[in-house]
Amino acid sequence: MEPLQRILEQLEHIYPEESARSTYRLILEKLNEFDVAAPAAGRYPFAQKDMVLITYADQFQRADQPALKGLAWFAKKYLAGVFNTIHILPFFPYSSDDGFSVVDYYSVAADVGDWADIRALSEHFHLMVDGVFNHVSRQSDWFRAFLEGQASYTDYFITVKPDADLSAVMRPRTSPLLTAVQTALGERSVWTTFSDDQIDLNFANPAVLLEIVDVLLFYVEQGVSIIRIDAVPFLWKEIGTDCIHRPQTHAIIKLLRAVLDAAAPGVVLITESNVPFNENISYLGNLDALNGQGDEAQLVYQFSLGPLVLHALSSGSARKLSDWVETLPAPYRYFNFIASHDGIGLLPAQGILNKADIQTLIDQTEAHGGLLSYKTDAQGKRQVYELNISLYNFLNDPAAPDEALDQARYLTSQTIMLELAGVPGVYVHSLFGSGNCLQCVNESGRARSINREKFRVDALEQELAGGSRAAQILTSYLKLAALRAAHPAFSPSAAQRVLRLDERVFALLREDEMSGESILCLSNLSGQPVKLSVDFLRVPENTVIDLIAEKTYSLTDSKLALVLQAYHSVWLLHGSVCTYD
Repeated sequence: MEPLQRILEQLEHIYPEESARSTYRLILEKLNEFDVAAPAAGRYPFAQKDMVLITYADQFQRADQPALKGLAWFAKKYLAGVFNTIHILPFFPYSSDDGFSVVDYYSVAADVGDWADIRALSEHFHLMVDGVFNHVSRQSDWFRAFLEGQASYTDYFITVKPDADLSAVMRPRTSPLLTAVQTALGERSVWTTFSDDQIDLNFANPAVLLEIVDVLLFYVEQGVSIIRIDAVPFLWKEIGTDCIHRPQTHAIIKLLRAVLDAAAPGVVLITESNVPFNENISYLGNLDALNGQGDEAQLVYQFSLGPLVLHALSSGSARKLSDWVETLPAPYRYFNFIASHDGIGLLPAQGILNKADIQTLIDQTEAHGGLLSYKTDAQGKRQVYELNISLYNFLNDPAAPDEALDQARYLTSQTIMLELAGVPGVYVHSLFGSGNCLQCVNESGRARSINREKFRVDALEQELAGGSRAAQILTSYLKLAALRAAHPAFSPSAAQRVLRLDERVFALLREDEMSGESILCLSNLSGQPVKLSVDFLRVPENTVIDLIAEKTYSLTDSKLALVLQAYHSVWLLHGSVCTYD
């Protein structure tokens, strides 16, 4: 089905017929006016070279320059030829939540730079930006117009009678769902899913959808290659339901995908939904549609990976991680990440880890100096929603450091992420093994600030010039990323198969049919050496190469006897299919 047909079809799922057709005509006008030369041609499907750095626009700060200049400096010096994509977290004027309470979708915050800086980065890297479309800042022009009672904006936000029964609504926070505000037409209670500064938009009003289509196309004009739709599950509200994953929400995502397919078919849509795995992958849509390309997002965030890798390394057992990876359905449209600007969500681990496993993660977070964030469950009780801690400090006790072992344990977590089928998303602090920033928490009053420390470029350069932990981890990380980019066996389209060699070892075979390349990935998740015997068949010259250590192993009767040291990972390149015992 052609994109324009799909747009109309989804509008008819969302709105009454007359409203759907009038909205369709207005979208057609927007598409006819849209003009961008060769929009990100060939960006999809993804390949092994596609790796995304996740960073704030002001992550690398210089006193005499806008912050985006600092990001450009770091990216060109360290990422070129290794990472090809940068996710710049919201860089718009904002009022709270480190950017996710957007005041103006069309502006770059003055202290970080301007659109020329964004476009300049897009000449060297693919750019991923956030579509924070569930809500806007209460300081936005749209909400100010609503408060003033301007007729065009009275239906831009969701107003609810204070006595409405909202008991069925799924809450991702413990803050009040409704916020009372004084308007020119009297007091109104507006829907605020995440905070009283983030006012939810009313997509039941077609004018709101049209505004968002305008924003989407504007980002494409600025050179963006991937658009991340934030907080997807909550886009559509319907009193009497749980207000999550509504059919209209999926229709909106399908519509936005169709708009991009019509205007800029190389631009990719990725959805962010911090929910259990099966709910998460529903945003890929119908995978049989569009010649097997699916009709919603091209990628979904892989939220379950983080807590499972943490469990594997804290327990020393690969069993539950292996069990889960074995069930992952192809195609592998997963944005694989462990750490991010937010905490490590526990909801996506439900049904995979048991309550005792999850409680162990909570206990280790607190023991290692981390914090916890809460949400309200269906019974109105508080429960831990996410772990707020740097990944390095979760894995390694800051009160009892063992530098060599700690770095090995940490890098094993990243090696597992990089070898899995999908597209890796690497949070900027993961490149350096950053620790908890308790000062950041004290300054902001927010638990999530614990892993959002910003760098001064001069101080960072000095640290990286020496033999610091950050310098060592960065060097190792960039080597791993370069290896991944160079080998087609790590392509998202290459097959992956879990092997069961030892419960303490996560073993993954990646095989690319096109090139014939096979790589056996082994990671010791325990603090003790593990002896393995691997039986290879049809291996040229009877040798295998560990790509990470650049070491060649000779086989004896097609067998490799190998000792994996504590938290040691190898990527064994060999010619063809292997068996094992």
